[in-house]
Amino acid sequence: MIAFTLNDQTIQYDGDPNTPLLWVIRDRAGLTGTKYGCGISQCGACTVHVNGMTKRSCVTPVSGIADQHVTTVEGVEGKEAEAIQIAWIEKDVPQCGYCQSGQVMSAVALLKQKPNPSDEDIDNAMAGNICRCATYQRIRQAIHSAARQMEDSE
Repeated sequence: MIAFTLNDQTIQYDGDPNTPLLWVIRDRAGLTGTKYGCGISQCGACTVHVNGMTKRSCVTPVSGIADQHVTTVEGVEGKEAEAIQIAWIEKDVPQCGYCQSGQVMSAVALLKQKPNPSDEDIDNAMAGNICRCATYQRIRQAIHSAARQMEDSE
C-alpha cells in the first residue's frame, strides 16, 4: 500500500507501484487537470508539485512519492497561484489550453522561489514546458505581471 497526500487528501494506492503518478491522479483520483503529453518527461503537460517542487508525473512511479505531498492544478493555491491565474487571463495566455496546467504549475513554483524573476529566470524555469501554440511571449509577460501584482499587494 502506497499512501501520499494529494491536494490535502490522503490517497491509498494498492496497485502496481511502478504505475506513473499521472495515472493515479487522473484515473484513481479523477483529477483530469494534469495532462498526458509525451509520456517521456519532455513536454511538461503533466507537471505537478511534489513537496512544492515541480515534478513530471508521467515518469514518476507512484512508489516514488510515498508519504509526500502532491499538488495538482486543481489544488494549487496561495498568492502566487492567484496572481498567475489573474495574469493568465489578463494576458490572454491560453490558446488551445492543453499545456496550461503544466505551465501554471511551473510558473507558480518559479514565483515561490523567485518572486521577481528576470527573463532568464523565466526562460530557465519554463524551458521544460512546451506550448504547441507557441504562447511563450505571453507566458513570460504573464509571469512578470503576476510578480508585479504580488509586489504591489505587499
